[in-house]
Amino acid sequence: MSERTAAEGLKVLVADEDHDALDGVAELLHGLGHEVIARAVGVAEVSRDIDESEPDVALVKLHDDDDHALELIDEITDEARCPVLALMEVPEPDFISRAAKRGIYAYVQPVTAETVQGALEIALRRYAEVEKLSSEVDQLEGAIQRRAVIERAKGILMERNSMDDRAAFELLRSHARANNRKLVDVARAVADGHLPLPGGS
Repeated sequence: MSERTAAEGLKVLVADEDHDALDGVAELLHGLGHEVIARAVGVAEVSRDIDESEPDVALVKLHDDDDHALELIDEITDEARCPVLALMEVPEPDFISRAAKRGIYAYVQPVTAETVQGALEIALRRYAEVEKLSSEVDQLEGAIQRRAVIERAKGILMERNSMDDRAAFELLRSHARANNRKLVDVARAVADGHLPLPGGS
């Protein structure tokens, strides 16, 4: 999901065990300029609606059944690529704690146009920050893995050709440049035994 703000019209999935409550939340969201693209009561409905609608954000309304609301949150956080918010009319500290462990980004209490809009803004910003951090971690892990492959290939060349670290790296780099290949691809081929460079058997 690209970075969004709550000032823009959002595609919203609303989940609750109470149909009447869904109607009320949908009306509130429409008044804020957002589009309710799906309403779900059961866990199976949530899974289907996520696949079909790809929401920007999901709201789970709490009524009398904490466990059911938590099941809905579990399903959404597992399936959707969007922040999840919990809505409640009265304070529920125990529920908030349990929901936080399941990955909600914010909660709203009481449920008014102002509190919902503010919580949407917070949740979207937090989600964007987490997504950015996750991407940076993936890039770092990829760089570490590439470096490991290159170091392994250099070690093979050093042993095979009785050369030092620098010479082994230059051999890899010169072969990559001469064949218009990425250095890590050449290193992987050497490490896997598919590319015996000069001096190999």
